[in-house]
Amino acid sequence: MPFLVVLVLDDPNQSDLLLDAWEQAGARGITILESSGTGRVRRASLRDDMALLPSLRHILRGGEEHHRTFFSLVEDDEQVQALVSAAQRVVGDFHQPNTGLLFVTPVAQVYGLQKQAAPGKTKKSA
Repeated sequence: MPFLVVLVLDDPNQSDLLLDAWEQAGARGITILESSGTGRVRRASLRDDMALLPSLRHILRGGEEHHRTFFSLVEDDEQVQALVSAAQRVVGDFHQPNTGLLFVTPVAQVYGLQKQAAPGKTKKSA
């Protein structure tokens, strides 16, 4: 049964290290999204250091602090444990503050994982 491993990384500066660690641990595909939790969004809205006339770049950026959320679909519990161990080597103990959140959930069905080449076209390597 496949599993979905999801990690919300508290420090986006660790993204490259985590990506490398998961790839070395055998993750064949990793999706990364920029994300924000409600705590960070609420703290950002209470900031009093916003300039009176902020720049367009500052307005578009929103001034929020962000996380990175990593998703990887793996085939078995052995791969799950490899990704969890790799994440802990990068992030440290998830029970400590400012590390992140990691969870794993079984996946009942997957569509589109094994792509077939269209007739007359060669299959691209992943």
